[in-house]
Amino acid sequence: MDGSVHHDITVGTKRGSDELFSSISNGPYIMSATANGNDSKKFKGDIRGPSVPSRVIHIRRLPNDITETEVISLGLPFGDVTNLLMLKAKNQAFLEMNSEEVAQNMVGYYSTVVPIIRHHPVYVQFSNHKELKTDNSPNQERAQAALRALSTSHVDAAAVVAPSSVLRVVVENLVYPVSLDALCQIFSKFGTVLRIIVFTKNNQFQALLQYPDGASAQAAKLSLDGQNIYNGCCTLRISFSKLASLNVKYNNEKSRDFTRPDLPSGDSQPTMEHPAMATAFTPGIISASPYAGATHAFPPAFTIQPAMSSAYPGLTMPALPGSLASLTLPAAARLGFPAIPAGHCVLLVSNLNPERVTPHCLFILFGVYGDVMRVKILFNKKENALVQMSDSTQAQLAMSHLNGQRLHGKSLRITLSKHTNVQLPREGHEDQGLTKDYSNSPLHRFKKPGSKNYSNIFPPSATLHLSNIPPLVVEEDLKMLFSSSGAIVKAFKFFQKDHKMALIQMGSVEEAIESLIEFHNHDLGENHHLRVSFSKSSI
Repeated sequence: MDGSVHHDITVGTKRGSDELFSSISNGPYIMSATANGNDSKKFKGDIRGPSVPSRVIHIRRLPNDITETEVISLGLPFGDVTNLLMLKAKNQAFLEMNSEEVAQNMVGYYSTVVPIIRHHPVYVQFSNHKELKTDNSPNQERAQAALRALSTSHVDAAAVVAPSSVLRVVVENLVYPVSLDALCQIFSKFGTVLRIIVFTKNNQFQALLQYPDGASAQAAKLSLDGQNIYNGCCTLRISFSKLASLNVKYNNEKSRDFTRPDLPSGDSQPTMEHPAMATAFTPGIISASPYAGATHAFPPAFTIQPAMSSAYPGLTMPALPGSLASLTLPAAARLGFPAIPAGHCVLLVSNLNPERVTPHCLFILFGVYGDVMRVKILFNKKENALVQMSDSTQAQLAMSHLNGQRLHGKSLRITLSKHTNVQLPREGHEDQGLTKDYSNSPLHRFKKPGSKNYSNIFPPSATLHLSNIPPLVVEEDLKMLFSSSGAIVKAFKFFQKDHKMALIQMGSVEEAIESLIEFHNHDLGENHHLRVSFSKSSI
């Protein structure tokens, strides 16, 4: 890999350098006319560094043909955008948010998930300035018009009489699994979800979902019908149901009544887990409201109602950043946060422990969320590595689940790399085994279409799921194995009906991560290799 790799390492972290314009003075200042072609801008600022929180956000490296709508859409999921200054000649813009707290949420989120606008990674940081003041030039009038248009819903959902408060949802092109919890997160943006049932009919994954009123159902249908949950797949087709109400008998993974927390889980169906299940929905990248106070999702925007009924204390929907406007393809909105562009499946992993990290270690860990093709630990910067996944959706899953997790005593930082593939060393050029090709590895979990592993993608947790255990291996054998590396085993339980599977609880999430890396595919004898993954359950 050439020296250009170095530029990757600044993704999401570079601060300040592009905001130093020659016309800035200490205090209120005028942006020179050349900054935006023909605009003369006045707005107050101060001399703080850009790392100091401010409700003004500085956005850099925008595409040349950027629109006001796309810039505003970066901020809307977090709260109201109160002003906009476009500097198209410099590929920059300033967004003023309605509060410093909202701005902090936005910058914090984009520091871990680099926003992509039409295949361009853009950079988001605090501005030095406390507020924006703009004039009435044509460019600014256009910006203000875009701001008004996106800050006000064009559809008065309450004014339209909805035929029913119950929606029928069909998920077409189901490449990746969609759970009941994921649907709750998506649909609770438009009102309190009272009841939901998921089922398969005519070989299609479907759901029935009930709101308290028709207006919420109408708003959800208008905004979500035809959208993709994932990039290019899992398309929502929504219609009004003929049912006036849903009758839910069990609270579990197939059905839920949020007004009746006392309902049984049902003997013949999977039991509902404790609150941890809320964070264990399949991808972990879909969210109800990104942050408290956010009133917009994607245009046309609707006010976000309370995400979940408080009558169901056992389930708390996590406020993960998500449901952003579509930034990669303006005409095709999606539900996840800005998707990694198709073809971009290389991740830059930084803040690794250079003394302990190996390509195999990253292959096993990232392999929980997708099939890892290649891994390269950078020769001169061994705390950084490139990990190439088999597609952009798997890269997104890995990034959203592993970013911020601790490995070998250090918190992982994961961003999208500008490289589209990891190059192998040229023949005769050894790199001390720092680059590995895993494209033909037998350990890939997702190479079979429709593999059940797609249904078992969960965030890292202290409890691990073990499978493929041979009959002669007993509890004590596995507890000794997992404690042999110095980790603490807190609890262990075989599955009641199938002793080939078990749950083992480690002392911490970090210990569980390192145990998964060490013991996945461990040879237990009798031609049985242990399978290890993260569990949604606890013991």
